[in-house]
Amino acid sequence: MVNPMYGQRITVEQAMSIALQRVPGEIVHVDLDMEDGILVYEVFIMTQSNQIFEVEVHARTGNIIKIEQENDFDFD
Repeated sequence: MVNPMYGQRITVEQAMSIALQRVPGEIVHVDLDMEDGILVYEVFIMTQSNQIFEVEVHARTGNIIKIEQENDFDFD
């Protein structure tokens, strides 16, 4: 039986592409995680000015949930 929580979702490549459209740069890390009951891809991008941004992409819809600048570079 397929767990509906992990049903149809976008691929990690699609999530990375969506994130890069909003925050250009180099992807340094990607996670698949639960945020408030929603499965999201957390895409960490380093910009040309050496700033790290986390872009949360909804794993089913591909919508961007939030973008925030990271001050902590530990991705664990």
